[in-house]
Amino acid sequence: MNGSKASLIKLVEALNDAQLDPNTEVVIAPPSLYLLTLQEIVKNGVQVAAQNAYFKESGAYTGEISPVQLKDAGINWVVLGHSERRSYFAETSEVIAKKTEAALAAGLSVILCVGETLEEREAGKTAAVVEAQLVEVIKVLGQDASKWSKIVIAYEPVWAIGTGKVATAYISKEVSQEVAETIRIIYGGSVTGTSCGELSAQPDVDGFLVGGASLKPEFINIINVNQK
Repeated sequence: MNGSKASLIKLVEALNDAQLDPNTEVVIAPPSLYLLTLQEIVKNGVQVAAQNAYFKESGAYTGEISPVQLKDAGINWVVLGHSERRSYFAETSEVIAKKTEAALAAGLSVILCVGETLEEREAGKTAAVVEAQLVEVIKVLGQDASKWSKIVIAYEPVWAIGTGKVATAYISKEVSQEVAETIRIIYGGSVTGTSCGELSAQPDVDGFLVGGASLKPEFINIINVNQK
C-alpha cells in the first residue's frame, strides 16, 4: 500500500526508458486503485498484477475484486497469499487455495506466496508450515501441469534472507515430475540491488518478489542482475 499516482507513474516511466534484460519477465503489482492507469502506460514488455483477488466472480462482497473483473480489465496476473494478507487479514491456506483456483479459472496467472515466520522457523516448523500452505493448493489443482504452469511460487520467509530450497523440496516430493518441472520459484524477503546477485546464483531461485526496493531506482539493477 505504497505510492501516489504521480510517484508510481514516475517509476513506470523509468522502467519504460530503461534497457531491461529481455530474458527477464517483469510484473509490477501496484495498489488496485492504480492498476488501470499503469496498465495503460507501461511498456518494455512489463506486465501488471493485482495484489489480491477474491474467489467469487461477483456478488455482495463489498470492497473485493474478482479474478473475472481483473481479466476483463486486461490484468493478467494476481498475487495471492502474501504474508501480509495471511498475518494482518487472517487469510487461511484454504481460502488462498480457493482464490488460486478461481484466478486460474478466470485465465489469470498467479504469484502464489508461501513462507514461515521467525517464530515458526525458530520452533523448527519451517517445512511443516510451507507444506501446510501448499497442500491446500495441491488439493484443488491436483497434478494438472497445465494449471501449475500458470503459477509462480514466491517463497518469502518472513524472518530473513534465504533461498527457495524449502519450497522446492516440498513441491518435488508432493507433485509429479512433470508438474515440478513447470513451476518457477521466486524468492521474496529483503531483496535489494546488493543482495540480488548472491541470491540469483542459488540453483533454486528463478527470480524475485521484490518489496521496498521496487520503489527505488535499484529495481532496474535487480531486473538486470543476470544480464550477460
